[in-house]
Amino acid sequence: MQAQKPVFNHLAIYVTNLEKSKNFYRDVIGLDTIANPFNDGMHVWFSLGEKNALHIIEGARTVTTHPLNNHLCFSVASIDSFVQKLAKSNIAFVNASGKKNEINIRPDGVKQIYFLDPDGYWIEINDAKK
Repeated sequence: MQAQKPVFNHLAIYVTNLEKSKNFYRDVIGLDTIANPFNDGMHVWFSLGEKNALHIIEGARTVTTHPLNNHLCFSVASIDSFVQKLAKSNIAFVNASGKKNEINIRPDGVKQIYFLDPDGYWIEINDAKK
């Protein structure tokens, strides 16, 4: 009998300011908050689809830097509409090569951009259909 494979459940990130990060992931990315068992003012949980979540946890002392290849990725219906949303929020973005305000097109035709969250974590937004 073969053992059941592990199933992804959640990703947790450590942040300096819970309210600022909550607003970013809710208002800029567009994630919905979900109930969490802690209710301690240090955790916010977001739905990432069926049985998957993003947990943000307050307590980091400083904003950290990360390489672009270490990123969270979300797919949207329209990169152009999302870029307009970023502009309204005064959030700069880059392509995969680091060129400001340019959209990258992968060899498979998927458009993608990258930008930073309030704690220096890279976010990719793409229009992948799968």
